[in-house]
Amino acid sequence: MSLDKVFDIAGSGMSAQSLRLNTVASNIANADTVSSSVDETYRARNPVFATIFNSQQAAGGSLFSPDQQAGDGVSVLGIVESDASLEPRYEPDHPMANEEGYVYYPNVNVVEEMANMMAASRSYQTNVEVMNTAKTMLQRVLTLGQ
Repeated sequence: MSLDKVFDIAGSGMSAQSLRLNTVASNIANADTVSSSVDETYRARNPVFATIFNSQQAAGGSLFSPDQQAGDGVSVLGIVESDASLEPRYEPDHPMANEEGYVYYPNVNVVEEMANMMAASRSYQTNVEVMNTAKTMLQRVLTLGQ
């Protein structure tokens, strides 16, 4: 693996974590929205990531183990909605209440979303550090001939 490949891998990781941060922000922003029906209620969303494997590596195997396939980055397969149940609350005075007096709240757990945001932020920072380290290594290689 060449060092310039590190930039592609870290860049794909940063892009994936950026999307993760955007979905967390959307979930937190809609955590207190209410609806009068189950079908119209916001549901928590989560991105699904997958490893992009290096198809051009003819010898097979990663640098660390010949049995494992080398990764080539991260791809986003899609964004899925949570299957967790919505929270119906009996609030007959609420303007959005249905005929039975219930309003439905999203299945967003704000504490879980905050932890998810911190993990995504740390992953993003780690990818930035990988890029900075690779850049420093490439700059040092350029000074070897001096």
